[in-house]
Amino acid sequence: MEGVVGCRGKLGVRVMRAPGPGLWWKVRNLRHLWRGTWRVALAKGVAGLTGIPVLTSELRAVLRRADGSVVNYGVIARMVVTDVGVGFLVDDWDDDTTDITTMNFHACGTGVGAEAAGDTALGTEATSITDRATGAKSQPAANQLRTVGTQTFTGAGAITEHGLFSVVTESSGVLWDRSVFAEVNVGDTDSIQWTYTATFSSGG
Repeated sequence: MEGVVGCRGKLGVRVMRAPGPGLWWKVRNLRHLWRGTWRVALAKGVAGLTGIPVLTSELRAVLRRADGSVVNYGVIARMVVTDVGVGFLVDDWDDDTTDITTMNFHACGTGVGAEAAGDTALGTEATSITDRATGAKSQPAANQLRTVGTQTFTGAGAITEHGLFSVVTESSGVLWDRSVFAEVNVGDTDSIQWTYTATFSSGG
């Protein structure tokens, strides 16, 4: 006995993305994001016209809740590389008294004061509900350095700032970059994945 069995069907693929924080959060964060966005756009425009090298930064955040849900906040800030951070880089280049590769420790806090180049620490680092996280570094492009770190929380808090530091020890080290944003509310065992990207333009 011979026979032929045939099968026919359709296969569909759909990309599932984590939901965002909602329109109201985006509206409240707009003043923080815009403060850095227009400066980044201006810097890139000047660099393109004049060939003057510039350094810009970008911070993204993804919240993972204890119940398994995920909120992708996307780009939340584009501010601000500090004076002491730049000095740290120059010291490494000058006489190797520092090591710029150590700028890889993510911290967060509850301070709400605007970022300033003169900042040397977070406004109020959240030392009681989380520890600093060591980042995983990569180069998305030849002129970019990216570090991704995840902080897990042991209590509730309204996180409003992030900093990238030279050491893992809380409330110490050199602050490379500080970002302020609308509050991201966390609870026990929630975590935030930070993605910080620094982009260096050449003089071309």
